[in-house]
Amino acid sequence: MISVRDLMFGYPGCPPIFQHFNWSAAAGEAWAILGPSGYGKSTLLYLLAGLRPPTAGTIEIDGQPIHRPRPRTGLILQDFGLLPWANCEQNVSLGLRIHGFYGPDGKHAPLDQRPGDLAVRASHWLARLGLTGVRHRYPGQLSGGQRQRTAIARTLALNPDLLLMDEPFASLDAPTRESLQNLTLELRAEQGLTTVVVTHSIEEAAFLGQRILVFGRAIEVVENPGAGGVDYRDQPDYQGMIQVLRGRLAALTDPLSAPAER
Repeated sequence: MISVRDLMFGYPGCPPIFQHFNWSAAAGEAWAILGPSGYGKSTLLYLLAGLRPPTAGTIEIDGQPIHRPRPRTGLILQDFGLLPWANCEQNVSLGLRIHGFYGPDGKHAPLDQRPGDLAVRASHWLARLGLTGVRHRYPGQLSGGQRQRTAIARTLALNPDLLLMDEPFASLDAPTRESLQNLTLELRAEQGLTTVVVTHSIEEAAFLGQRILVFGRAIEVVENPGAGGVDYRDQPDYQGMIQVLRGRLAALTDPLSAPAER
């Protein structure tokens, strides 16, 4: 599904963030990217999304090089990315309307994109994410959890096969955060999604990632095969994984030092 080979990237005037970085993810896998700020977690997500080009190296998804945003890649941001002048239903159908404008051209919309009835498809996801009762409200009238559900519904309405999430639940209260984490697992199983979630939270990484990239002065992969079910928080393996991740973060990060090149 994802193949990153010999990746190099840096911002102008700054030291390189990635130096000859290699990574791969198979279709249907659930990945979390964990680490402190400044180590390139979100940068990697934006590179995968085609929003930033690598300095060198290649990124391929489903065997196709990524030079621009890919129609079947969904991206959900921490600030939700909702249009404040559009109501909940209009925000959910936004991507569908954009796809319809371009048609199935393979660049902006998948070649097998079915036009369908926008209202029907939007209504399906509004109902699935419990938003039918607030469909006519504007983002400023929604709770944080409802705004994030709207962003998720807008993305899933486009039928993605890869879902990238950048700190999606960081600003939410604990009960809402856990509810949306459970929902993410349910939707991944229902839709057969490959998921990559960037997080600062050890607990969130342990719950959502069956494989975890731990970013620090090096990048390590931690296997977490027990994750994937909503009851995982109640399992001894979950608490054990939290301790493993805490130890790996301590070993890979130095709070007195700047991030190293990778």
